[in-house]
Parts: sequence; C-alpha cells; structure tokens
Amino acid sequence: MVKFRSYFERHYPKLERIIATIALINLGLVFFDLSYISLRPVYRQYTPVVVRIYDPVKGIVSHPQTEAYQDQVNALIQQLAAPNSERSQVETSLSSLRSLSQPLTTERVFTTPNGDHSLATLQQLLQQRTGQPSPQAAFDQFWSTEYLNQQGWQSELAFWNSQIRPYLEANYFRQITGLGMPVDYFWLIDLPFVLIFGIDIVNRIRMSHRRNPHLSWVEAALRRWYDLFLLLPFWRGLRVLPVALRLYQVDMLNLEPLRAEAQRDVVVTVGADIAGIAGIEIIEQMQSSIRQGELLDWVSWIDPDVTTHSEVEIVAEEEITAIANQLYIVGVQDILPQVQPDIEDLVQHSIAQTLEQLPGYPKTSGLPGLEQLSTQIKQGLSHSLAQGLYHTLTSSLADPKAEEITARLQHNLRAAVAQALSQHNTRQNIEQRLISALEKFKLNYVKTLAEVGGEQLADRTEILRKQIS
Repeated sequence: MVKFRSYFERHYPKLERIIATIALINLGLVFFDLSYISLRPVYRQYTPVVVRIYDPVKGIVSHPQTEAYQDQVNALIQQLAAPNSERSQVETSLSSLRSLSQPLTTERVFTTPNGDHSLATLQQLLQQRTGQPSPQAAFDQFWSTEYLNQQGWQSELAFWNSQIRPYLEANYFRQITGLGMPVDYFWLIDLPFVLIFGIDIVNRIRMSHRRNPHLSWVEAALRRWYDLFLLLPFWRGLRVLPVALRLYQVDMLNLEPLRAEAQRDVVVTVGADIAGIAGIEIIEQMQSSIRQGELLDWVSWIDPDVTTHSEVEIVAEEEITAIANQLYIVGVQDILPQVQPDIEDLVQHSIAQTLEQLPGYPKTSGLPGLEQLSTQIKQGLSHSLAQGLYHTLTSSLADPKAEEITARLQHNLRAAVAQALSQHNTRQNIEQRLISALEKFKLNYVKTLAEVGGEQLADRTEILRKQIS
C-alpha cells in the first residue's frame, strides 16, 4: 500500500530526518534512564565509569550503614597488616564489627531492588563459611579473634573481600526530595530534547492550521496526537510510538511487515463479521426495494400511466431508453445475421407444418416431380421471409418513419409490461418469489462466510494485493 507522507515529510525531508534522529537519541537516553536502576550492578561490574557519572543524576549515594561497616573492615585490615599493631585496637575493631553486624540480621539495610536477595545470599555464604546455624552467630564467629587466628586472618579477609564485600558495595541509598520522591535529575538532560520537540510540534500545528483554516487549534494539534507523548515529563516510555512513526515516515525504519500483520489480524478478527454485516445489509436493502415495488418499476421501465416523474425518474427513463435502442441496434446489425440460418430453418419448418394441414396437400406433394418443387418452394419462401424481416429491421434504423414506429412500439411495450404486472397478482407473486430467493441467498451467504472464515479472506486479499502490485 502507498505510504502516507505529511506536508512536512514532503517539503522538509532533511529537517524531518534530523528531528527523527534527535528523537531516536532521546528515546535511547529514556530507555537507559528507565533501566539504569535494574542494570546498575551490570554497569558497576563492567563499566564503573558509567556508575560514577550517572549515580548523581539518580541521587544515588553509598548507604550510610554499609559504608560505615566497610570503613570499619578497612580499619581492621590496616591494623592487622601493621607490624606493631596493638591487640586492644584489633579487639575494639572486632567488637565494633560484631555490633555493626547486628542490623544486617534484624533490619532492612539493603534498599536496592534486589536487596533482600543480596542480604540472604550474603548471610548464607557466611553461615557456610563458619558453620553456624544463624546469621548473627555467623557474624559473631567470623569477627572473633579465636576464629581469625585459627583459620588465618589473611585467608578469611580474602574470602570477605571476594565473596562478601561486593554485596556491601552494591548497596546504595537514594536521596529524597522535599516532596518525598527519590531525587531524579534526568529532566535536566531531557529538557533540551523536549524544547526541540515542542518547537517542532508548535510549528507543525501552526502550519496545519494555516493550510486548513477551518480547523481549530485543538483539531490541528490532534492531527498528530501521538507527538504529544514527546512532551510528557512522565510515562516517557510511550515516546517509542511517535519516534517509531517518525522513523518510519522518513524511511529510517521499516514497519511494513508489522503494519501488514496488524492489518491481517484486524481482517481475520473482524473482516468476516464486517463482510457478513455488509452483505446482509445489501441483501435486505434489495428486499426492501422489492417490497416497495421499486425493482419492478425499473423492470417495467417506469409506469407509463404516471404522468409526473421526478428528475431522477426522468433521467432513469432516458438512460433505459438509450440502452434499449443500443441493444436493438446491436441485435439487428450483429446478432441477427448470425442466427439468420436458424430463423430460416424455423420458418421453413413452420411453413411445412402449415401445408401439412391443408386438405389434399399430403397426396399432392407425393406425386412425381411435385415433391422436389414443394421443397424448393418452402426453402425459397422461408428465405424470402427471413430476408424480408432482416431488411425491414435494418432499414428501420435509417428510416425516420420506422424509427418513430419503433419508439411507439417501445412505449406500448412498456405499457403492456406494466399492465401485465398489475393483473392477477402477478407483480406480488414475482416480488414474493424474489424476496424468498434473496432470503435463501442471505442464509447461504452467511453460511459460506462462516465456513471460509477471516483467515481465508485475509489470504485472498493478500494475493489480490500482490497481483495488483
């Protein structure tokens, strides 16, 4: 099917491609922002620079409790690594870690989207490492002097840094605004794009209103209602609709397969129903026309007894008369010469039948020599009659007097047809039979549609569309 192109696409193709490219970039930023929280662990692991740059945009800071916990672990590592570390300082750090570990088992410290899962995994790893049945006992056991000396503090702290520390570092806290909403400065990044889209949309509305003065400003704006999604500061994911349509209109995205499949789904689901409703409506309109006597009025070429007709009826009568004259000319000039031998045979047979009924003719025709003469007479007579009829009809086409007689014949024929239809309930019987036939056709039409279904209708439509293409 032909792709619709608006005024802007036809007159400013380069500008439209630039705006579509900007919209595509904006849509990519929108999806990046919408998915950043859930994909932050991936960015943090593989592209930490993205996290460092974008965390402030989302108001993300290190969680104060886990950050304090990490600071205390780092202080312990430094104390254990120092050559002249005091035992009292190490004991103080271990005691602080056991105290800081208690909220990890009793409070919801992990506030990230998968925080509960991360905390449960952390606790299970520590329980398996220490062999303790509860998380609190596992923390107390791990941060004890006896356990670290027995297992070796180097190996245990290496386990902590490789297995436990990533969960603590992944935990964060989102700052809250005065309205109680999480801090989000993405609108500052989005604002330049929205301004560009706003200028473009206003320009389109102004141009549409100028080219169609009968449209109000609201109606002109609703001509491209989907562009308004580009201006919304919320539900930004809906921008995929106007962006996809803009890319499609400037040939940067092929949506033809999707559009064709969507149309096919519509045809399959409602096409058969629409075809059924339309077909039934047409048949019922024909039945109604027959009940009102309109159809047979056309068949009888309008009742000649009625002297007053509307303009439509007069035009209809003129057209029907012209059609009848054309059929008459075609019949005389083209059809009659082809069937003339059959007409002669029919006339000859009629003459023979008539002569057979004359008294004494059968005996006379059997006399020697008269049989051949009788045959020649019948052939000559039938040929003369057929030729005379053909000559009469052909000469009537060029003879004004014959043309007048033919017109009178047509008028009288219409009168005779109308009179015949009005007698002996002939018209009512014909109308009733036509209505009954249409009723049977309607039932068969609905049955056929039900058997065929929308799928075959869609296939046939697609085949015809390809043949046209």
